[in-house]
Amino acid sequence: MSEQLEAAEKALFPIFYGIDTLVKQNLQKVLDSFLRHRVGTHHFASVSGYGHDDLGRQTLDRVFADVMGAEAAAVRVQFVSGTHAIACCLFGVLRPGDTMLAVAGAPYDTLEEVIGLRGKGQGSLREFGINYRQLDLTSPGEIDWLGLKESINNSTKLVLIQRSCGYSWRASLSIADIAKIVSIVKQQNPDTICFVDNCYGEFIETLEPTAVGADLMAGSLIKNPGGTIVTAGGYVAGKADLVEAATCRLTAPGIGSSGGATFDQNRLLFQGLFLGAQMVGEAMKGNHLTSYIFDQLGYPVNPKPFAPRRDVIQAVKLGSPDKLIAFCRAIQQHSPIGSYLDPVPGEMPGYESELVMAGGTFIDGSTSEFSADGPLREPYIVFCQGGTHWTHIAIALEAAIEAVGIA
Repeated sequence: MSEQLEAAEKALFPIFYGIDTLVKQNLQKVLDSFLRHRVGTHHFASVSGYGHDDLGRQTLDRVFADVMGAEAAAVRVQFVSGTHAIACCLFGVLRPGDTMLAVAGAPYDTLEEVIGLRGKGQGSLREFGINYRQLDLTSPGEIDWLGLKESINNSTKLVLIQRSCGYSWRASLSIADIAKIVSIVKQQNPDTICFVDNCYGEFIETLEPTAVGADLMAGSLIKNPGGTIVTAGGYVAGKADLVEAATCRLTAPGIGSSGGATFDQNRLLFQGLFLGAQMVGEAMKGNHLTSYIFDQLGYPVNPKPFAPRRDVIQAVKLGSPDKLIAFCRAIQQHSPIGSYLDPVPGEMPGYESELVMAGGTFIDGSTSEFSADGPLREPYIVFCQGGTHWTHIAIALEAAIEAVGIA
C-alpha cells in the first residue's frame, strides 16, 4: 500500500505546491491584521465573571473581522458549537411571520431541529412562527439558479446558504458561488439578509463570504479557524448590527457582545487564528490524497481527484455498513488519542440517523483534527475531515485501504 501512497504523492505534488501558496496568502492576511491592531502579550490576559472590558477579546473581535472581510465579529468560547452560533444568528435576526429560505437544499442534520423540521416542544424557529422554505438542488446536486431568480419576495427575511456539503453528496459552494447567490438575492430584495453557514470553509480560499457581500456568517472554533488548539467556541461575523443581534441571543438583550468572559483562553484564540491557515492547508492535502487513492481503488469520491477544494471534507461512497464501520475503525486505531477504542454506531444529539465516528482527537469533537464519520444509511458514505498534517492522514489511510479493499 505504501507504493500507492508514494505514487499519489508524486501525482499530487503540483496541487500541494498550490496549497502552500494559498496558505501563505491567508497567513499574510492574519499577520497584517495582527500588526494593524498591535497585538501583544498584554492581549493574552483575561477577565472573569461578566467579562467586562476584556481588551484581548475586544481586539480579537476586530482582528477576526479584518481577516474575514467583515464590519464586525464576535469570537466567544461560550458558543457550544457551530450549530449554536448559527442558531444565535437565526434567532437573533428572525421574527414571527418572517420567512427563511434555504437555497442549497436540505440543511445539515443538526439544523433540522433548530428550524423545526424534526422534533417539537423545544422552541424551534417554526414554534416561534417563523416560516421555512427550501430550494431543492437540481438532479446533478447543484444550486437551482433559475429557481433562485424567482424565489425571493418581500417576506423573505433571510436566505440560508450552507457552504459545506454536510452529509449530502453534492459539491460544496465556492466563494464565487456564494457571491452569485448574494447578487441574485439582492436583485430581488436588497433587504433580504444573506446568511452563510461557514463551517468547514474558512481559509479554503483567499476571501470569506462576508468579503463578497454576505451579511452575516457563523462557524465553529474547533474547526478551521481554531487551528486545532482552541478548546471550544464559535464565531459570528458580518454587518455590525446583525452581529450584535446574534450576540444578544448568546447573552441577553442589552448585553450582547459586551459580555462573555474568556477564562484565560485569549492566547489560544489568537494563536489558533494564526495557525488556522496552515492547518487548513494540511487538511486540504489530506483530502486530495484520500480522493486520489480511493478513486484509484474504484470508489466514488466527492470531490473528485484534482478538483478544487471548497471545504475540508472528503467523501467516499463505500456502499455498505460493514465497510463504513471498518474504515472508521482503521482511522480510530491510527489516531493519537483513544486509538484502543472501537467505534460502534450510535445515536448522536441533533442527528436523525445513527452515526459511526472515528475521532481520536485532542479536542473532543474537533473536526479540524483528522476524523472520519458517517450516518448509517444508504449509500453508506464516509466523510473524512480535517488533519493537522497530511503525513498523519497518509499513515491512517494505509490502514483504511487494508480495511475496505478494492471496491
